[in-house]
Amino acid sequence: MFTTIANHIELDREQRSVRKDGQAVHLTGLEYGLLDFLSAHPNRICTRQMVLDHVWGDRFQYDTGTIDVHLNALRRKLGWTKKEPIETIRGIGFIFHIEQKIAHYTIDLQAFLTDWMRSRETEISAKGLVAQIQLTPFVNEITIEPKALRQMLDSVLTALLPSAQPGVLRLCSKLTMQHFILSLDLNGTINELIVPLTG
Repeated sequence: MFTTIANHIELDREQRSVRKDGQAVHLTGLEYGLLDFLSAHPNRICTRQMVLDHVWGDRFQYDTGTIDVHLNALRRKLGWTKKEPIETIRGIGFIFHIEQKIAHYTIDLQAFLTDWMRSRETEISAKGLVAQIQLTPFVNEITIEPKALRQMLDSVLTALLPSAQPGVLRLCSKLTMQHFILSLDLNGTINELIVPLTG
């Protein structure tokens, strides 16, 4: 049974079929997997690692641009731009837009922070630091603009690293009635990022 996932594009998940303007579109297995996974998580950040895990599985361990190759082919076949409906957010992942762009997106916090730590892994390990993530139980998602969160994390880490001694870098979280607080704890030096909760 076909359902509309974007303007003029319909998807039948049982038959793994795609139609554009009522006409069948031939997709490779990986192109279909990308479309299926991203459209099943609309207006949410899907990190590159999440895409690899769900679409490629054990067949592919590291992303060397293979996602982009298949995503560009998918965009060509469906007549989509590089921004709509699937937007690539450099250094973060992908968003499948189903309506007008909005300022905030729901992100999987564990996956986002794991990818962020991985992107700064060389600098962190060069200082003899071991990175850990310890999040508040049951807080798996927050609503925030992902680029802003990455910029905040990058700026704090950039400020802390020059004087860092070997030890532990922890990303911890705390939840209050009004805020979600994310802390970067570098050997006891704590910097907090405070995110207001939205309804």
